Amino acid sequence: MNTQQLESFLQVADTLSFAQAAQALNITQSAVSRQVRALEEELDVKLFRRTTRTVLLTPEGVLFLEHARAILGQLRLAAAKLHRQSEGQPQVLTIGCRGEVGMERLTLTLERCRTAIPSFHPMLKSIPYRSSLTRLVQGELDVVFGVEEPAPLGKGLTFTPLGEVPLCCAAPEGHPLARQTAVGVQELLAYPFILCDGHALPSQVTQHWGPITGRLGPERIHVCDSPLGVLSLVGSGYGCAILPRMAAPIPGVVFVPLQGAAPLRCGLIHPDEELSPLLQTFLASSAFL
Repeated sequence: MNTQQLESFLQVADTLSFAQAAQALNITQSAVSRQVRALEEELDVKLFRRTTRTVLLTPEGVLFLEHARAILGQLRLAAAKLHRQSEGQPQVLTIGCRGEVGMERLTLTLERCRTAIPSFHPMLKSIPYRSSLTRLVQGELDVVFGVEEPAPLGKGLTFTPLGEVPLCCAAPEGHPLARQTAVGVQELLAYPFILCDGHALPSQVTQHWGPITGRLGPERIHVCDSPLGVLSLVGSGYGCAILPRMAAPIPGVVFVPLQGAAPLRCGLIHPDEELSPLLQTFLASSAFL
């Protein structure tokens, strides 16, 4: 068993796609398949159930998943600590990013750290919402950036807010809703609607979809697997969506505040004790943004 096998297994488990795992690891799909197959042969179990259209974890794969994360996380943590012991080595901080919401706040923090700590070496990792806290607790990540969820954090974790992002109706330029100062959820029933994969957005966004999707026929609903894909369809005039406001302008898209929707709080999730000096400096640089 080696780190390449574990990394391939974890990427496939997260994406449920050998092609997407290969893209994330920057290797060929056949290489990912070989690594997973070698791991299955060593463990003498099948970790995935594959068909021509789907990839699913077997019960044995689900059982092995958290063990694999723990093993790889400890290896990476040990390697990072060894590097930090050497004078002049980059000070690595691994930051898990739960989506694109509020990224401008993280950018400002990183800019401050770059100025304050010449050896600061941030490592950003895009991660699914469902696995971010597990990876943080197991030491695979030093800190997680993203939107605060309604569910309480586990023991020993703290959320440090950096700012708020309004929840909006994303409408095409020239659309009737784009000329309003605010949009109610019920108004969206009159137009085609665009959904995003629920794993790519916080639950505060997806909770507003139910009243719409339950009353629109499938011919009036489009689905994408990422917020940027949703915005591409909105900008092309295929319909409207409910999304957090993006900091950068999106061609052909107008963001109108959603009536009655509380803003999303973005910030940092981190351990509440035994902080490394580098993480303490990073959190201090995040304050008052």
